[in-house]
Amino acid sequence: MEKVSYAGWKNCIRLSNREIELIATTDVGPRIIKFGFIKGENLFKEYQEQLGRTGDKEWCIYGGHRLWYAPEHEVKTYWPDNAPVEEKWDGKTLTLTQKVDDYGVQKGIEITVDPDENKVVILHRIMNKGSEEVELAPWCLTVMKENCRAIFPQEPYKPHPEYLLPARPLVLWHYTDMADPRYTWGKKYIQLRQDPGAKTKQKIGFLNKAGWAAVYLKGNLFIKKYDYISDAEYPDYGCNTETYTDSDMIELETLGPLAKIAPGGKVEHTERWSLHELEIGGDENSIDRKILPFL
Repeated sequence: MEKVSYAGWKNCIRLSNREIELIATTDVGPRIIKFGFIKGENLFKEYQEQLGRTGDKEWCIYGGHRLWYAPEHEVKTYWPDNAPVEEKWDGKTLTLTQKVDDYGVQKGIEITVDPDENKVVILHRIMNKGSEEVELAPWCLTVMKENCRAIFPQEPYKPHPEYLLPARPLVLWHYTDMADPRYTWGKKYIQLRQDPGAKTKQKIGFLNKAGWAAVYLKGNLFIKKYDYISDAEYPDYGCNTETYTDSDMIELETLGPLAKIAPGGKVEHTERWSLHELEIGGDENSIDRKILPFL
């Protein structure tokens, strides 16, 4: 752990081991603005016109990894996280805690980098500091840079008539176009490719019982793993995984279950990240060979 300046913010924190590094902001956030191999490129999107800024009255995307809560709301969701956060380092884990928002909710993340492997554990925590019960779900969004390809597992094939019940919900937004060429609807995987030349936005969501999703970019494979809770109620018609893309970036999003949080209570959601160097083709056999061994 070391204090560093990055992208115009003077009070960032860098966590690293021998191979990977991440940089978290404390002037705004909580936000992880950089993640990648040491001396490698940042896999996270950075919005250049917003870097180094603090104190804005309107919400800024900045880029990187952030914590929201679902369902999405045009006001509550976009409460600006543009002020300094509280930081705590215990020698192993970095804790970043945002001030309480205007609706009595406080967000925080705990970041632990494995000293020996290319792995990171991100614990997301949402606390009810208000006087009334709130219902929400943790929503964790990682903004990946241009030309990334997101990969999501399909439910395994099971033959009819041995299996008659549906396997998973697939959720569409009003602006979703399933014929868009950025999608690849495969037998084993759904893939969504970021295209800087795209003119439209796309989003889909689904219940991902396999508990993992990945993004690939130029020899770098970023994997998220997270728990699927079978008896839980998830937001957005039952989504624990979502992805969004436009001409700037693509988001890899996970969600925890909806929960009613009493005053003084909290809810948590954990992502387990890993980073790998390898080449992966667009065909499903290549994905099987290269990704499945890491799961």
